[in-house]
Amino acid sequence: MIRIEISREIFRNDLYALVKAFLPSEEISIVVVEGLTDIVASDPGAHMDPGLAAEKRYAYRMYLNEEKIGAFLLSDISEHDRVDMKNHLKRGLYRVLSSRFDIKLPWGTLNGIRPTNMAKKRLEAGYSVEETMKYMSDTYLVSDEKQRLAVDIAEREIRILSRFHHGGYSLYIGIPFCPTTCLYCSFTSYPIGAWASRVDEYLDCVEKEIHFTAEKFKGKTLDTIYVGGGTPTTLTPDQFERLFNCLENELDLSTVQEFTVESGRPDSITPEKLRVMKKHGVTRLSVNPQTMKDETLRLIGRRHTVDDVVRAFHEARDAGFDNINMDMILGLPNETDDDVKHTIEEIQKLGPDDLTVHSLAIKRASRLAEVIDKMGYDCLHNTEKTMKIAEKGAEDMGLVPYYLYRQKNISGNFENTGYARKGMEGLYNILMMEEVQSIVAVGAGTVTKRLLENGHTVRCDTHKDVVLYMSEIDEMIERKRRLFS
Repeated sequence: MIRIEISREIFRNDLYALVKAFLPSEEISIVVVEGLTDIVASDPGAHMDPGLAAEKRYAYRMYLNEEKIGAFLLSDISEHDRVDMKNHLKRGLYRVLSSRFDIKLPWGTLNGIRPTNMAKKRLEAGYSVEETMKYMSDTYLVSDEKQRLAVDIAEREIRILSRFHHGGYSLYIGIPFCPTTCLYCSFTSYPIGAWASRVDEYLDCVEKEIHFTAEKFKGKTLDTIYVGGGTPTTLTPDQFERLFNCLENELDLSTVQEFTVESGRPDSITPEKLRVMKKHGVTRLSVNPQTMKDETLRLIGRRHTVDDVVRAFHEARDAGFDNINMDMILGLPNETDDDVKHTIEEIQKLGPDDLTVHSLAIKRASRLAEVIDKMGYDCLHNTEKTMKIAEKGAEDMGLVPYYLYRQKNISGNFENTGYARKGMEGLYNILMMEEVQSIVAVGAGTVTKRLLENGHTVRCDTHKDVVLYMSEIDEMIERKRRLFS
């Protein structure tokens, strides 16, 4: 049990996230204690602001099972230096925890999901690679290896993004149906078996949103289309025909540089669906195993086999797709280093053009949390070694890292990294993660983002509940109308 007493509410979430990164299985309590000023330099693990004025304004004390293991004291916090003070505080807490538990986090004090964006902005502002890496080290205590990874990807993204013109947009289409719901999933997803009779009704609403998009963005450049989910390949061939015909009739697709369909579940992929996708200009597919161990596939609720993955991949190649992505997840329950090595070796035999390596994220809305309660947190094995196995496997296939993002409660405090052959990078992934253009998202549970002139983004979402989404489709469209007015 970790208990932290803080003198002010500010920074509560930052402290919690950092402690959780060190001690993911521990219960953490943070309480505000007024007048918390009796911290002295002799306290265990104390970090004192050397320029501290007599008036003490921000402090915390940390206890492990009632034993005081850390303390920190800062002078007053103003709006001007709030970010600096937060980083100062987190560095102090990091050093207390790192020393106490002999743990070093690969991303240091960083909680954010887009560390490459930080590196990219500094490089674009004229800082050198060395200056950018030093900033990440000094400010956030990021390891040398992750500094280099972030900078390498940032440089690659800058080159890739140079091909896009200002003012373009991307379209995301959400299909919130799946054959089954995976153990770790928190996305908007409904079992196709129970919803098959209402999918066409759902597509009616999607088509209304596409029609609005065509009107609102007439004359704008559409750069990429991404059909995600859920599992889009739960649609029938006729439903795919309907959706693609709507896109072709409503939108100018002549400028589209990438058209992706997330065909993630091999048990939903058929040669007929692949032919329809190829006929309508889909350029990129995902065939996602997550693991090449049948026992784990059953445990996480995917209800397909490794043989299904191999079959679906070869069928996609036979249909003419030359840009196929595969996903794998590190840290799945009870998987070992050897299991990860086996998965990489089996993926290498297939030779995808793009491999996304995910570190398992423990979502509160998923069933995984229940499994961890029963099996214990130690059933999740994601280490620097497993990350290296995946990285080496990608390198041996000629794939290089091109985008990276992180999530809350990610196992091992690592990251998710996309690797690809040159020219096969997932363009939508970069555009979406780096927030360099507006993303119009249609369908239940999707989020639309508008890029403002000042570089900030504003967003609106649609209902996650499919029935509510369909019953209030006019309001869902009106939200977007207001967002882009």
